[in-house]
Amino acid sequence: MKKELSFVLNYALNKGFQIHPDAFKILDDITDVKQLEKIIKEIVKEKTRQKKFQINQNDLETYLGIKDDPNLLNEIKILSDPTSKVTSGEGVKGYNSLFSSRFNKLKRIISDRPESKMIKSISVVKTTKLENDVYVCGLVTTRNAERNITKLVLEDPSGSFEGIIFDEELQKTAGTLLIDQFVMARVASAKNSGLMIKDLISPDIPDQKINKSESEVYAVFLSDLHIGSKYFMEEELIEFVNWISSPDPVARKVRFVLIGGDIVDGVGIYPNQNKELVCQTIEEQLQKAEDLLDKIPKNVKIIIMPGNHDPGRRALPQPAIPQKYNSGLWERENVEMVGNPALISLNGVKVLMFHGQSIDDIVKTTPGLSYDRPTDVMKNLLRARHLSPVYGSSTPIAPEVEDLLVIENIPDIFHVGHVHKAQLDMYKGILLVNSGSWQKQTPFQASVGMVPNPGLAIIVNLKTFQVFHENYSSNSNNVLQS
Repeated sequence: MKKELSFVLNYALNKGFQIHPDAFKILDDITDVKQLEKIIKEIVKEKTRQKKFQINQNDLETYLGIKDDPNLLNEIKILSDPTSKVTSGEGVKGYNSLFSSRFNKLKRIISDRPESKMIKSISVVKTTKLENDVYVCGLVTTRNAERNITKLVLEDPSGSFEGIIFDEELQKTAGTLLIDQFVMARVASAKNSGLMIKDLISPDIPDQKINKSESEVYAVFLSDLHIGSKYFMEEELIEFVNWISSPDPVARKVRFVLIGGDIVDGVGIYPNQNKELVCQTIEEQLQKAEDLLDKIPKNVKIIIMPGNHDPGRRALPQPAIPQKYNSGLWERENVEMVGNPALISLNGVKVLMFHGQSIDDIVKTTPGLSYDRPTDVMKNLLRARHLSPVYGSSTPIAPEVEDLLVIENIPDIFHVGHVHKAQLDMYKGILLVNSGSWQKQTPFQASVGMVPNPGLAIIVNLKTFQVFHENYSSNSNNVLQS
């Protein structure tokens, strides 16, 4: 008997365990001493908790991933995906449909509030002498701060009006509103016969109880792999994939991997990009992605959505990465290709996935927000109940007949990428995850002083919502912000 196996056997016997001969054969095939010790200690710990004192073949096969654990569910449902819903309109007519859809959806959401019973159309408010305060709702078309006042222009299907805000605290609230954002305002007649805004109410998210998985399984949140770039962290991602296949007790319970866009670096995304690519075509890049992801165990479901670097339509909402570029990913049983944004149910836990292109617009236009704290921007999106409120800035938005970017269903987890900063937060019971990247600092990022924190795998226990992270970067100071 090997010395190492003798130690393991004695350890189990001293804890009051028996080892079945079939289990003994499996242990005898393991050559890594540290792995052997770790396996037996973990199994002894778990079986002691169960008050079962024999280690059998089934225990080892389940632990080593040879046999799937029937107690670990991996049920996935696609609750919302724009891929089959994209029906762009034409020109002005299309955008009229888009903003009408946005207004009507958000008005329905805010109608749950008691104040909504006093909502009047803007045309009525403008032509009626107001004896009491009334409410109007509309999209913000203009926001101006002048001296000690702020002026807001709101628009609904009946027209638009300019309201004046005198209250200092309310002016601060108005300063956080985004152009084209939906808001409800309490208005009254001003002394100079104009209209004064006395309160502003966003659709926002109500406090809620989180849905949790009955089965204790883990989901891994990744984004912005940028496969094909010379700065892609291939060795580190391989190390992570090897970990998922290992007997580590957390890895054995991973049943979902969510990739939130920019799985590849793309081609022609920015000037002279070809000089920073090791794979010069989209097909090469996606083939490399398929080869890497193929090493993830087949009992783990992989969800892939597009970002602004991936092939296909760039305008939001984005359909899934077209099958013509890589049919292999589409054909794999454990891979789900979804559009951007998408709402996914993982064992009943609702995850809203959005690549996050609109963060660029919001950081540029909202005081106090920055790329260093992406979850603050994510909170703004939840308050607005819209994933890309600003139209006409750097984020392209298609003239869809229906606005598919309204947050109608409230998620339990909100997963975003794009900015290459990994951060966690909570907002009204929703876990906010910005999953960082797997691309080292690029020359462009260095030129603008952007320091990413790549190579972090964020792992969420879907039963307890406890969050772990593994740092695969060589930088020991690369930490997950919260």
